[in-house]
Amino acid sequence: MPELPDIVVYLEALQKRVSGEALRGVRIASPSVLRTFDPPYDAAVGSTLVGLRRIGKRIVFEFPDGLFMVIHLMVAGRLRWLATGAAVPKKVGLAALDFDAGSLVLTEQGTKKRAGLWVIRGEETLTEEDRGGIEPLEMDVAAMTTALQAENRTLKRALTDPRVFSGIGNAYSDEILWEAQLAPTLRTKSMTDEQMERLHAAIQTSLQTWTERLREEVGEDWPAKVTAFRPDMAVHGKFGEPCLRCGSPVQRIVYASNETNYCATCQTGGRLLADRSLSRLLKDDWPHHIDELE
Repeated sequence: MPELPDIVVYLEALQKRVSGEALRGVRIASPSVLRTFDPPYDAAVGSTLVGLRRIGKRIVFEFPDGLFMVIHLMVAGRLRWLATGAAVPKKVGLAALDFDAGSLVLTEQGTKKRAGLWVIRGEETLTEEDRGGIEPLEMDVAAMTTALQAENRTLKRALTDPRVFSGIGNAYSDEILWEAQLAPTLRTKSMTDEQMERLHAAIQTSLQTWTERLREEVGEDWPAKVTAFRPDMAVHGKFGEPCLRCGSPVQRIVYASNETNYCATCQTGGRLLADRSLSRLLKDDWPHHIDELE
């Protein structure tokens, strides 16, 4: 799922191409992408784009008279920049926003079709799309601590909860926790002041570093390689590979369609976290420490 650094780079690329431009048309290739019906999906056609912003992992297009179009890419949604009026790709194409400079095409791999397009009128209605999480790059340690300790959650779950943090998902939460050398299963209400300081610093460092990396990678081009799995990530998607800090093999916890990646040596004092499915299968044979792995 595109997260804060990816969305920021998408917005910067859009700003260069469509800021101040009129929306010439909206083409819907898959009706499932529409999540609202009033105002109609083409209500902004003919209007000039006056602003772009991010709400969590959502991209917001602002038009005059309080009219907004909102795109949520969810897990597999991506944005392509094509020539004006270019055909929406079959199978993966969902919709296209046409401008004089080009067409912004929303695509989604897979069959679940979770990505969505909303047309909303009024700032008050738009705020309903905000899940309430604080902005990670704008918060101080005190605000972060208050948000984290509102409930006693595991740190991994709290980081990826949009009601707690705006824009952090599965991939960058792994990188943040590795940077902070904190266990994903650490309970938020048991965290010390020193751990809070480390986490705050890691959030700032990880998100700023990755945003800058993506900017440099894209340059003046379009961000066409948005992915949750990058070769220069420290732990996310690196199961079995050596930790960049200590060389121990990266571990994982698998749950549903997601997984958490971590370094046992750096983050859990060598303790292996129980994978729900495998630990049930292996029972007493489940290793409990990194040294038990061969």
